[in-house]
Amino acid sequence: MNRGKYVFAQVLSLVNRYEFQKCVDRYNGDYGTSKLNCWNQFAQLFFGQLTGRNGLRDICICLEAHSNSLYHLGIKQNVNQSSLSRANENRDWRIYADFGIYLINVVGLLYGNEPSVVKDIDKDIFAIDSTTISVSIILMDWAHGKYSKGAVKMHTVLNLQGNIPTFIYITDGKYHDVNALDEIVPVVDAIYVMDKAYIDFKRLYEIHKSSSFFVVRAKSNLRFKVVASRKIDKATGLRCDQSIRLSIPKSRKQYPEKLRRIKYYDSKKNMTFVFLTNELDLDALRIASIYKSRWQIEVFFKWIKQNLEVKKLWGHSQNAVKTQLWIAISTYLIVAHLKKQVRSKYSIYEMTQILSISTFDKTPINELFMENKINQKFKEQPNLFNNNEL
Repeated sequence: MNRGKYVFAQVLSLVNRYEFQKCVDRYNGDYGTSKLNCWNQFAQLFFGQLTGRNGLRDICICLEAHSNSLYHLGIKQNVNQSSLSRANENRDWRIYADFGIYLINVVGLLYGNEPSVVKDIDKDIFAIDSTTISVSIILMDWAHGKYSKGAVKMHTVLNLQGNIPTFIYITDGKYHDVNALDEIVPVVDAIYVMDKAYIDFKRLYEIHKSSSFFVVRAKSNLRFKVVASRKIDKATGLRCDQSIRLSIPKSRKQYPEKLRRIKYYDSKKNMTFVFLTNELDLDALRIASIYKSRWQIEVFFKWIKQNLEVKKLWGHSQNAVKTQLWIAISTYLIVAHLKKQVRSKYSIYEMTQILSISTFDKTPINELFMENKINQKFKEQPNLFNNNEL
């Protein structure tokens, strides 16, 4: 990175323009554009996410105030709020979704060697869940939620080794969580962790037939027949470890094979949990630990809502909402990629905070994230990513 280049421009220059343009061309996104092409739209919304702007007006005001610096920021030119809003309403959201998926694949490889969240388990562990964003049903009549309220759901599969999302699916609030399983292609030999909202034996059996595993919290009305029991040590919190068959004919038809039922008492929370799994070989305490690791997806959702602009939506159409959410996810992935490349000990949260107030600084990125900068001489790094752009 050259000294004297704005921090925002340094980050933006790491994004692979060739791959981005492939996504644009796939949907003919730049057809009929003059000032605001897809790249300029992405750059301005990325600026809004990285600096925590509250809306399109804030983005436009900030960029207009620095109009003499836009070229050096990597933004072609500023536009007014109406132009940016129209682009969000009309520019195909799949452009940014496809680019987000590209980033998921690139960044996922970087975090593939992270230590396992559960000791002595070498399988990939994924958590499946959704987060809900409340919206006005009057302004967004397409975003139906529960009880006549408006809502948007972001269904996510999170790789718990590194907390990198591997799947994002955006729907209205009435879309049931379990239906998202139809959109997911299971990874062979991976373990999928879910709460009781994902109990659907037909879909769980599809995961089983894909040579993948699941750990799901059981519902209280489960009907089953015990066919075998394993010895347990109640001092560990375990209450039972059973092999079962479903007893209701419809459920047994949907999942004809044996399941494993594990009951575990958490003394800290004073709660009893019952898990169902098709993993028959792992120790029962390992299964309980796998489910406990699911809390990381809740932390991920909390982080996204607190540090990126997703709770306050910048448009009312389905297209505008999906565009904003995918660019928010792309922002998270770009910062995660940057963390690996500069080998920073800062967390993604800390890096985001630093970047948000350093946008117009001219500090080289590798120097910006040095935790100890005393008596360190700057060494020129013309290509921080070793020709591996995002």
